[in-house]
Amino acid sequence: MIPSASKPWIGAALVVGVLYLVVGIVFGELASRPPSPRFWRLAAWVVSAMAFAAHIGYERFRLRHAPVAAALHASLAVAFGAFGLAAAATIRSAVTGTGNLRLLALALVAWPVLAAVPAFLVALAAGALVARAPGQTS
Repeated sequence: MIPSASKPWIGAALVVGVLYLVVGIVFGELASRPPSPRFWRLAAWVVSAMAFAAHIGYERFRLRHAPVAAALHASLAVAFGAFGLAAAATIRSAVTGTGNLRLLALALVAWPVLAAVPAFLVALAAGALVARAPGQTS
């Protein structure tokens, strides 16, 4: 049996993680184009925040997961995306012969952790707020 079929949160976390990876790569490439790098970074943040909020909503309302479980699943998606970006940076560095491969190897561990921990805390707070809304159960 496919793990995501019995646990739909795994598939959702992978899909959202891939979305974060695509957003990072696409908007990173767009940063060298008008109107400005600042605009494209902000746009990437907005798209990522919308995906994050949608993922928390999916976990809480569709799958009916408790705030802690929803936060864990959302932060795992963030970690998947951060790992993908670190892997893409490592591959690009190896192909172009630029960058420090030892530091990029460290990024394969550091980026997911540095992204997932605050994501967990924000998702936990958001999930707890949703749980306190009238008509909601945890």
